[in-house]
Amino acid sequence: RLEQYGWNPRIAAAFAEHAAPNRVPARVVLEHTHIYRVVTADGETLARVSGRLRHHATSRADFPAVGDWVVLEPVSNGDARIHAVLPRISRFSRRAAGDANEEQVVAANIDTIFLVGGLDRDFNPRRLERYLVVGWESGATPVIVLNKADLVDDPQPFVNEVQALAPGVDVHAVSTRTPGSLDVLKQYLGFGRTAALLGSSGVGKSSIVNKLVGYDLLRTQDVRVTDSRGRHTSTSRQMVLLDSGGILIDTPGMRELQLWETGETAL
Repeated sequence: RLEQYGWNPRIAAAFAEHAAPNRVPARVVLEHTHIYRVVTADGETLARVSGRLRHHATSRADFPAVGDWVVLEPVSNGDARIHAVLPRISRFSRRAAGDANEEQVVAANIDTIFLVGGLDRDFNPRRLERYLVVGWESGATPVIVLNKADLVDDPQPFVNEVQALAPGVDVHAVSTRTPGSLDVLKQYLGFGRTAALLGSSGVGKSSIVNKLVGYDLLRTQDVRVTDSRGRHTSTSRQMVLLDSGGILIDTPGMRELQLWETGETAL
């Protein structure tokens, strides 16, 4: 059911403006170069943007991103066609690589952004503070997740330090080695609710997804012992539907993040 993917009356009203024969609503669940995997009421299919949409796009931000609701034309033989992107209620954007004036939408229509940091040698409250700026600018609700709590004797001082930098923002210390500690995150993942995981490489975003899903859906890599930094593991943005009906979006690790609105760099 599309309701599991966040379909609601607001999105239905936006889609109604594009009503036409052989047009159905769909949500983008996986993004590759020039091709998307989308889900409709009839299941998943591959899709490409239509020539008209490509012609009228003025920037990369006009193209679909994971989480977007789109107007789709199914095709019996071949890839479906995306004719329009419905208005976004929220979006996470960064500066496109190689172009300081180009916006790249990383994830759209997200309710909660999990800003993930690691309680290891790479613990950096200042970096989390910069990610928090991105979280608020996206239009979603930021929640800070301090992963690898098993590496410290007492995570509470770290939680207190981050809370002082982010008043009013929920902060949770978790460990993927203690799956029960991740249960606190499920309160943000109710039926049809979408969350995105953002953070530097090596903080354990994909491991968190795997634990919440219940099996190894996303590939993970060990971090370097010398500095606790990780290499990029996720190579495409992917939407994951949980048994509870909640939705997770995993994004490629971004060690250096160009903040679209502020022009600053989150390191």
